[in-house]
Amino acid sequence: MELWQAIALGVLQGSTEFIPVSSSGHLVLIPWLLGWPIPPVTFDAMVHWGTLLALLIYFWTDISTLAVAWLKSVVIKYEGPKAYLAWLIILATIPAAAAGMLLEDFFERLFASPRAVSIALLGTALLLVGAELRPQGRKKPERLTWYEALFIGAFQAIAIVPGISRSGSTIAAGIITGLGRSEAARFSFLLSIPIIFGAGLKKALDLIASGAIWSNWGIMVGGFLAAFISGYLSIAFLLAYLRRRRLYAFALYCMALGALGLVLAL
Repeated sequence: MELWQAIALGVLQGSTEFIPVSSSGHLVLIPWLLGWPIPPVTFDAMVHWGTLLALLIYFWTDISTLAVAWLKSVVIKYEGPKAYLAWLIILATIPAAAAGMLLEDFFERLFASPRAVSIALLGTALLLVGAELRPQGRKKPERLTWYEALFIGAFQAIAIVPGISRSGSTIAAGIITGLGRSEAARFSFLLSIPIIFGAGLKKALDLIASGAIWSNWGIMVGGFLAAFISGYLSIAFLLAYLRRRRLYAFALYCMALGALGLVLAL
């Protein structure tokens, strides 16, 4: 992979990680359609670290508030809404963490299958349309029940499949539980922090152990910075977009890209 390709893929990752069109699906299909080498999972992990940094900076106030409330709940048994929300995020992270550890090899094999990714993109389109068929809710994330949080977390676990949008599936699940679109997106973004951190940490440790990170550091840094900048901008864009608009445009995009990939893969 050339440096300019790494930067282009970093922008692609950052632009599609939070917008509900599947960043992992794009990192498989776009290089395949252009004849580029499919980026390894290790590169995918590094650009995810770039989007993680974008999340941490954009939601720093929320994250620090939730962290303090959670610590208070552990130390002095504080039971405020922010502490409750922090526990919900921890609970909702469990399904994806378990699926990632138990089925890692299976998920990694799917990255080599453009056909499977294309089918998964069509699945993302159906999820987004299905969520929009439900009447708009007004619930806040702090009002979710523990089983609703697990329900959203289960959709995050399914989204480990490349082509199933993590943000799309968790936003859709949030809307189904009664959250408004922008609140579902906010919960989705906060929920993504532990899983992106865990996946990125594991792959980074694997890279360091193998020594590959030192021979490809320029490519890794270029992809990381590109993902960070584009990721930050995409968070701001989606939150503003969902305050006034529906998810149908993203569903149509996923349907078109999935259909194109499926036709070319046959």
